[in-house]
Amino acid sequence: MKTIKNIFAILVLLLVSQSGIAQKKNKVLNKVLAAKESEYYKIVNVPIPKDIELEVGGLALTNDNKLGVSTRRGEVWVIDKPNTKTPEYKLFASGMHEVLGLAYKDNSFFASQRGELTQLIDEDNDGEADFYKTYFSWPLSGNYHEYSYGPRVDKDGNMFVHLNVTWAAGGQSFSKWRAWLLKFSPDGKMTPFATGFRSPAGLGLMPNGDIFYTENQGDWVGSGRVTHIEKGDFVGHPAGLKWSSEPNSPITLKPEDIKSDHLSLYEYAKELDALKAPAIWLPHTIFGTSTSDFIYDNTEGKFGPFAGQVFIGDQGNSRIVRVFLEKINGVYQGAAFGFSEGFASGVLRMIWSNDNSMFVGMTSRGWSSIGRKPFGLQRLVWTGKTPFEVKTMKALADGFELEFTKPVDKKMAQDIANYQLSSFTYKYHKTYGSPIEDIKEAMVHKSTVSKDGLTVKLTIEGLRLGYIHQIEIPKLKSSTGELLLHNKGYYTLNEVPGGKLKTFKKMDHSAHKNMVHNTKKVTKQVKRVTKIPTSWGKNGADKKLQIGTIPGLQYNLKKITINRNEKIQLTLENSDDMLHNMVIMKPGADTPTTVGNMALQLGLKGPELNYVPDTDLVLFHSGVVGPESSETIYFTAPSEPGQYWIVCTFPGHAFTMRTKLIVK
Repeated sequence: MKTIKNIFAILVLLLVSQSGIAQKKNKVLNKVLAAKESEYYKIVNVPIPKDIELEVGGLALTNDNKLGVSTRRGEVWVIDKPNTKTPEYKLFASGMHEVLGLAYKDNSFFASQRGELTQLIDEDNDGEADFYKTYFSWPLSGNYHEYSYGPRVDKDGNMFVHLNVTWAAGGQSFSKWRAWLLKFSPDGKMTPFATGFRSPAGLGLMPNGDIFYTENQGDWVGSGRVTHIEKGDFVGHPAGLKWSSEPNSPITLKPEDIKSDHLSLYEYAKELDALKAPAIWLPHTIFGTSTSDFIYDNTEGKFGPFAGQVFIGDQGNSRIVRVFLEKINGVYQGAAFGFSEGFASGVLRMIWSNDNSMFVGMTSRGWSSIGRKPFGLQRLVWTGKTPFEVKTMKALADGFELEFTKPVDKKMAQDIANYQLSSFTYKYHKTYGSPIEDIKEAMVHKSTVSKDGLTVKLTIEGLRLGYIHQIEIPKLKSSTGELLLHNKGYYTLNEVPGGKLKTFKKMDHSAHKNMVHNTKKVTKQVKRVTKIPTSWGKNGADKKLQIGTIPGLQYNLKKITINRNEKIQLTLENSDDMLHNMVIMKPGADTPTTVGNMALQLGLKGPELNYVPDTDLVLFHSGVVGPESSETIYFTAPSEPGQYWIVCTFPGHAFTMRTKLIVK
């Protein structure tokens, strides 16, 4: 007997307006940039039948190039002709628990449910699963944060599955092996491989067998990052060390061995041999808010000029970032650059199609994203045109070597004033996330351009090992007059050739008077008042109010009513598992979106400014409030009655996290 009935095979015929380039319909972080990106890489919809809620959790291609799609609703769909305008959907399996990963191996799909790795067997080859075989199971506590990701299959047939931490008191491992990466041999044997993971949504295997994973900002995690994993590694979150006493654990560290509040994870790794520092940091809010999938470009140039590089998804910002990796002294590191934004929903999964386009699977339910659709399946297609970009950024003992996709204007490239560099880091501590720490400028002393104009060597004073280096090149043009499509990059410098940074003799810095420096003092945020004003006297506030947070990027109140000119005490109680603020804004239907977009552009200054831009549209605001924390602000209500706004301007949140403030 079959465990499920064959539902139907659907031939999808949609209007032209529902297919084709999807860029213009979606909310994007930067419309101008997204339009330019689409000249080189266009986003194309894969039509989805109206009665299918395709909240993509996993993607896998079968041997005959059909696309398997697992969903958060516990289904697996198989799509025939997925890269055409008329794909055919068939339900292969259902009734599972939030399948956030899918692989195809030995003529079977393998699905990562919350509590098990399941083999889906189609015994009679009729296109639907006949048996749901538990390949391996693990316990659950029932906490909503116990996501399971994978599997990824290596060249020897081993499978790897990641288990998320439980959300409680800074992340816990209530159930065995939570916060671990597990390895499964072809004969089904499980081996604990590494631990220290918080929310490892992406897992990638390189052609040489090396394993990488992506991490999301949170407790013990200053920002999104990409880390190379080897057996026995501890990558930072101590919750999983609860199980290090198990006989098959490759790690002996205990939770109590971990010290909090270090300058950086890189510095602490010098003291703790088992601790692995990231290969790549992805600056929070700049390159995303919720790091997702990892995909290696194995297309050999059929997807453009970035063969051998890596693409990283971001669920919150509905975008894909490009990463160049290199290995120096046995350690991975490299640079991250913008690549493509404007996807319909939150990017969670990516996989290559047989035509060398990229399938992008999306979802946003409970994990709100810039792309406003609740789910989606799209393709990213190279148009054949090559953008002017920094192709690679390689570390030298005394600077960086930049390789471009097109020859540069040599005169401009030799002008050191066209390069702006600064470095910063994130704290390694139990607190949720980290502000930008210890930011300093670096100085370009010399720029040497190759004869062909494709390579520029920058000699730099001020490089720092263990720091993220931001490079900005806003004015540089190609030899044909093109500006860089993405003019900022972020290099994580763990090592340099030879092992030591080159020291500089004392030089005349007056020669660099034309360089741009970040020396401006941050303006005091006078609209954030956290102490009761003395002018209010003994009676204090006329009204004391409280607003909370709920999952899905929402305040717990849809409306708050106050009287004009009242003295207000307003407390934000953040019970969510991410950072929020509250910003009181002037009336206007577009005001929240306008201010939210301004917050997205704050860059490295964002954390320091609590992601509140300096604009007259903002009347009052709190600071950024961490999970299970609160802040109280004081203000006098506007004298003009009307509908105002309370909005969270933490990047990406303003599109959904809003409450009406009615002034009577």
